[in-house]
Amino acid sequence: VQLQASGGGLVQAGGSLRLSCVASGRLFSLNVMGWHRQAPGKQRDVVATITNSGSTNYADSVKARFTISRDNAKNTVYLQMNSLKPEDTAVYYCNLRTRSLPPMDYWGKGTLVTVSS
Repeated sequence: VQLQASGGGLVQAGGSLRLSCVASGRLFSLNVMGWHRQAPGKQRDVVATITNSGSTNYADSVKARFTISRDNAKNTVYLQMNSLKPEDTAVYYCNLRTRSLPPMDYWGKGTLVTVSS
């Protein structure tokens, strides 16, 4: 499984960005896709996840500002980020977790999002 993320960049506080991640390879039919982020000097944390059926979960820090969605036909997951804050600055990683036993995690290379104040 390969994950290719795109859409990062530099934006001013209050602005918006949309991240995309395309999954390819041998994909399990059931999986959870999501976005995680890692700021300098900090651990990687989950931002949002979405199941095949569209159930979503968000970190409290991004609720009401970020929206995760997916297109199963295109094996693509999106993260629409609005009202960006400087504290959202991080490398954003796309993740796919299979619903197999045991579950397997796949990661994209990451895309940098920088929010200037």
